[in-house]
Amino acid sequence: MSGKLLIVGFGPGNFEHITERAKEALQESDMIIGYKTYVELIQGLLSNQQVISTGMTEEVTRAQEAVKQAEQGKKVAVISSGDAGVYGMAGLVYEVLVEKGWSRKDGVEIEIIPGISAINSCASLLGAPVMHDACTISLSDHLTPWTLIEKRIEAAASADFVIALYNPKSGRRTRQIAEAQRILLQYRSPDTPVGLVKSAYRDRQNIVITNLKEMLEHEIGMLTTVIIGNSSTFLYDDLMITPRGYQRKYTLNETKQPLKPHQRLKKEAEPWALSQEEAAPAVEEKEEEKVKEVEKISSREIAEKALSLVTGKEEQTTFEKVTAKMESIFELAVSPGLVSKKFTPVQLTTIAEIAGEKGSIEYTPDHQIRLEVPTAESEKVTKRLSEVGLLLAPVGDVLTMKACDFCDGEKKDSIPYAEELQERLGGVNMPKVTKIGFNGCGMACYRAVQDDIGIVYRKGKFDLFLGAKTVGRSAHSGQPVAEGIPPEKIVDVVEGIVDEYREKGHPNESFFKFFKRVKEVGGFVYQDVTPKIKIEPAPCGD
Repeated sequence: MSGKLLIVGFGPGNFEHITERAKEALQESDMIIGYKTYVELIQGLLSNQQVISTGMTEEVTRAQEAVKQAEQGKKVAVISSGDAGVYGMAGLVYEVLVEKGWSRKDGVEIEIIPGISAINSCASLLGAPVMHDACTISLSDHLTPWTLIEKRIEAAASADFVIALYNPKSGRRTRQIAEAQRILLQYRSPDTPVGLVKSAYRDRQNIVITNLKEMLEHEIGMLTTVIIGNSSTFLYDDLMITPRGYQRKYTLNETKQPLKPHQRLKKEAEPWALSQEEAAPAVEEKEEEKVKEVEKISSREIAEKALSLVTGKEEQTTFEKVTAKMESIFELAVSPGLVSKKFTPVQLTTIAEIAGEKGSIEYTPDHQIRLEVPTAESEKVTKRLSEVGLLLAPVGDVLTMKACDFCDGEKKDSIPYAEELQERLGGVNMPKVTKIGFNGCGMACYRAVQDDIGIVYRKGKFDLFLGAKTVGRSAHSGQPVAEGIPPEKIVDVVEGIVDEYREKGHPNESFFKFFKRVKEVGGFVYQDVTPKIKIEPAPCGD
């Protein structure tokens, strides 16, 4: 059975603005994958499809799961609000496919189903603000360096584009919209019309028309799209209107136009056109033509011509294509090693130099330092860090090995097994961040039993703990599932558990929830060890 990927843009969110093809795609799919809020918006169009919904920032996981399910023969719909090809899931799914060596001829079939993007849906509620050249700019700097976003805002502002700002503000990102306003005010009048549309065509839709100077006095959030007019945009009866720019050709208050249709594209009717600017008096043109003919021949071509006359060989000019490298945020974790917990001065100095003024250095509870480095050459970064003896690891939904220090190496008998687990499993992609805790004696002082998979070396053998609830006020240690596992078997046992979780776990599903759902993993049966006292749930922020 051949699977298929349907990348569906469902527009602003109400059913009236979802295309018929998008509705058909949802109906014919075996599985729906999407951000939780988006799944809720299209719930009324679903029947018995399997649904996998994940949270914000889980886009890569969703794309990977969709590709995996399609390769297993399922028809999978990956949903995005607006248009899937505009800050949506289309490009990310293609990236995952490319990484796997996919081809259009032999790989799973993929169909991109367009939807109404926010710039269009929000513009329709404001009037007609996007009647001339326009652009979209996302203010989210999670994946794009802010310095690059600043350049784009300035370029669009100076060129008098109508600008739609996506992702203008969030709980943590509050400065970006203020910085955008500051840049825009250098090129635009403070009275430039601005439209703020929140949740277009949804139940909580809110529309505000203001100006560039006062826009920050109104509520702006992640669900807001900000549309900033150009120098000719005006307000009329609470509507933003941008003229098409043809005032010289059309007289709007007269039925009979001064220029007939066949006259409107003549040169004399468009004195501002590029072709008119290039025109020059005939006499000057003839003189300049002679100069231009000479200028067309480069000094290199003259030299090569002379060389060919001397050598008798025809020399040809070749040019290399120059491609500018795009700077991006490179994220990784570093540690002095699996066993060692001590950084050297050289290692710390190197970390600081690589991060520089624009990067960030963050200590984590996993015996690692997390780096975010703006760079176009990630290979050079990893090479330099490796050269000073640092252990490098990816970040995100991957497996992390957390070992104790084995009493500064004195209790070393189990170290080879920890290192083999790191070699086989460290950094592999998982449904959600997964941690293996490894302790070298029965004291378990590095709290391995409180990680997703806990391994404790005791009396020459290994004890195994599974399914710790690692966060929350009802957090608890893992369930002891085995004692006395022979050393030669522990690596294979753990690898089997990890492989089963990777294969059967849902995106963004913790190992604790996975073990609870499937009831058995690696031959070990789930038992509820949750504290029996009733504890009120405490959502993030309480």
